[in-house]
Amino acid sequence: LKGFITFLSLFISFSGLHRQYVAVSSPSSPVQTPELQTRVKGMSASMSCRLGDKTVMHWYRQLPGEPPKRILYVSGGTPVFDDSNDRNKFQARNHPTEPVYGLTINSLTPRDSGIYYCAYWFYQGTTVFGSGTKLIVSGKLYVLFISPPANTEILQKKHGNQIMYVCIIEKFYPELIRVTWTDEEKEITDNVVKGDTWQSTKEDEYSIASWLTVPAENKDKKYYCKYEHEEKKDSLEKKAAPRLPIGKI
Repeated sequence: LKGFITFLSLFISFSGLHRQYVAVSSPSSPVQTPELQTRVKGMSASMSCRLGDKTVMHWYRQLPGEPPKRILYVSGGTPVFDDSNDRNKFQARNHPTEPVYGLTINSLTPRDSGIYYCAYWFYQGTTVFGSGTKLIVSGKLYVLFISPPANTEILQKKHGNQIMYVCIIEKFYPELIRVTWTDEEKEITDNVVKGDTWQSTKEDEYSIASWLTVPAENKDKKYYCKYEHEEKKDSLEKKAAPRLPIGKI
């Protein structure tokens, strides 16, 4: 009898758990545009966010070295600000029929530089963020002119039974750039290291390096270092480049 009571209790417990089960689909990530904006002090910047369905949209700002902090959310077409002092700084807008949401930042200063995210709340309070829009605000007018990379090259170094190719891309602005390695067929993701951008000696010029390591027996195979920067795309083929001196990597 005692065993039967224990079994009955377990059955009731598991039955209760079963009745509470809720099927939840995976959340869809908001699509944000643009990926990067460069603006001058005093101007305004606008960005948009598209989602599959209309929902309550939240906007966050992440300043350098800080976690994202919510600015506002839009409910029923009305923006609700976390800080009432931001009412004149930010403007939120919703498309009347489509799930498209916008944010405008007015009277920009360099302190507004950061990454801005749209987000919505999913099942049980989970926050789903968009990809983010990076905003760079400068007090200098000339930064509005996009500067593609001035120098590009691939260096190589053999170490034992491996060859390391180093793709160097120098003197570009703004700093956002996408660098990939490919062979003659597809993109390579294994044994690839992408370094962080660094600022050149001249202000507002950036450089980056990416490393690809391959077996020495592949020395005659063609590899390409490709980059995408604003409107410019280019591809560098691995050739008989000068070897890097030992200890320079």
